[in-house]
Amino acid sequence: MKHYNSLKQIRQEIASNNLSCAQLVQGYIENIATNQNLNAFIEVFEVEAKAQARLVDEKIKNKTSGKLAGLVIGIKDNICYKDHSASASSKILQGFTSTYSATVIKRLVKEDAIILGRLNCDEFAMGSSTENSFYGRTKNPINPDYVPGGSSGGSAAAVKANLCHAALGTDTGGSIRQPSAFCGVLGLKPTYGLVSRHGLIAYASSFDQIGPIANSAQDIIEIMTVISGKDKFDSTCIGLNNFHEDIDNKKHTHTFAVIKEALNFPGINTEIQTHFEQLIKKITASGHTVKYVNLPLLDYLVPAYYILTTAEASSNLSRYDGIKYGYQEKEKELNTLISKTRTLGFGPEVKRRILLGTFVLSEGYYDSFYSKAQKVRQLIKQETNSILSQHDYILLPTTPHLPFKPGENKGATTLYNEDIFTVQANLSGHPSLAAPLQRTKNNFFSSAQLIGPYFSENQMLHIAETLILK
Repeated sequence: MKHYNSLKQIRQEIASNNLSCAQLVQGYIENIATNQNLNAFIEVFEVEAKAQARLVDEKIKNKTSGKLAGLVIGIKDNICYKDHSASASSKILQGFTSTYSATVIKRLVKEDAIILGRLNCDEFAMGSSTENSFYGRTKNPINPDYVPGGSSGGSAAAVKANLCHAALGTDTGGSIRQPSAFCGVLGLKPTYGLVSRHGLIAYASSFDQIGPIANSAQDIIEIMTVISGKDKFDSTCIGLNNFHEDIDNKKHTHTFAVIKEALNFPGINTEIQTHFEQLIKKITASGHTVKYVNLPLLDYLVPAYYILTTAEASSNLSRYDGIKYGYQEKEKELNTLISKTRTLGFGPEVKRRILLGTFVLSEGYYDSFYSKAQKVRQLIKQETNSILSQHDYILLPTTPHLPFKPGENKGATTLYNEDIFTVQANLSGHPSLAAPLQRTKNNFFSSAQLIGPYFSENQMLHIAETLILK
């Protein structure tokens, strides 16, 4: 099936009677079957998606269709959809069926988006390679011998491989942007509080954000127009939906702050560094200003992030005990049942983070670790706001490295450091966009990352469209 680069192209084909939503869904289903080796989809809602496609086709014919008619989208397996399984790619939620839909799902369906299925991810969104899934690892569609990044690896791989037009992922410390970089697509981590987290299976509640992965900035804008905005079910969701506003960046010049420590990061891939420097030259040649700034806190980003997120994970994941729902070990004694269920139900990485989080919250270590990490988080937020008060955007590479082979990054701390350029935006709550730059020698993509002021996603996406993607 043809690989459509934008929803606009799909709509033009439908308007010309060259395509229907039913044909589109069938094409994606065939692509999924052909590319089963990628292990991007863990469940396809084939019958339901086909029925919804026929309904949307009828609405288009009667000119009553919603804003996202023609969009076929996959959802990460940690986003709840009523009467469908949701497992966060974990054994401990095996057999669980959601009794309600996440706010983002309700909003997509209301505007006639077609939900195609569940996408693979690292268990409970904990990972940077989608190797930690109960359903097995996802492969990078550019080269299946390599990882697609994580934790939203299934989402990024599916979009790149043309298994669906767009996907929803979640980003706690880079889990949308890093796999988007590894797969050569666009990924947006919205401002914390712009998109409702109601119906998202939590990892770290003060960090998690749902966001889209797509091939074009305009598609992300259209999806964000629908899923953004206040929600009575999420008290932290305070952002106003401003995606309807017209942006004309051609009339303005912008100032970009480039973080020196990121550009000169020890061990950074030379092609990523070269392509990023070429982007800087292109930006300045277009009349914009680039200034180099220091972020001495860069070395503290990953430690602070993992202390805080594991602490929140320790609390959030305590609800999985084998009693209320999901996987259960058959034991008569309550404590033994809970202990065995958690031991066999959680994977190694999830157990590692639960233990770490419990440790940093324990008496005698709370002040030494958790309290200090909170102070570092506040400093990072202040420093990011300070940079953005003097510059329009922060610009840095999305990742220091290109995709790696499974098991190549041995050791948890090595994998954790893959997030060193992405966790800043999660610690501070700012929006961040990953956009592909150029192909590398081994056919992967370098990627640049924009960080903007709170709730500036609309402007950021237009900037990316006019400066980075062209």
